[in-house]
Amino acid sequence: MLVFFRICQKNKMEIIQYFIKHRIVRYVISGGTSAVVSLVLFFILNSKIGVHYIISSVISFIFAFFVSFILQKFWTFKSHETQAHKQMVMYLGNSLFGLGLNTVILFVCVHYLKMLPLVGQIVAGGLTAFCTFQISRRFVFNQENK
Repeated sequence: MLVFFRICQKNKMEIIQYFIKHRIVRYVISGGTSAVVSLVLFFILNSKIGVHYIISSVISFIFAFFVSFILQKFWTFKSHETQAHKQMVMYLGNSLFGLGLNTVILFVCVHYLKMLPLVGQIVAGGLTAFCTFQISRRFVFNQENK
């Protein structure tokens, strides 16, 4: 039984290593981590403390921005350029675009589609992530052909 467990454990590690070699998987994991940070903070601010959902969204976005930038730069895109400040400004521009897009989609989901704010935030986050990945890949981290 112990031998079987060791073989399964080895295979799991090989599978994990295979998948994290692919940028899109690293992007999903990095983005997922950032999204969890954002959603948990959004939930605490909105549901537990009573902060308005739009303000909760903005605050949670800012917090998750720093988590996202670090993971995307160094792990997803493996960008170790010395001009990190330039990339951070570009990433901030991309993220602010994402914040605007996210806020509009969230507003539409809550006010017009009558979704719960947390569900609307999940929908908005998914759509926004698709758009901002393309911008990050092509412009911020210059990874279009990699």
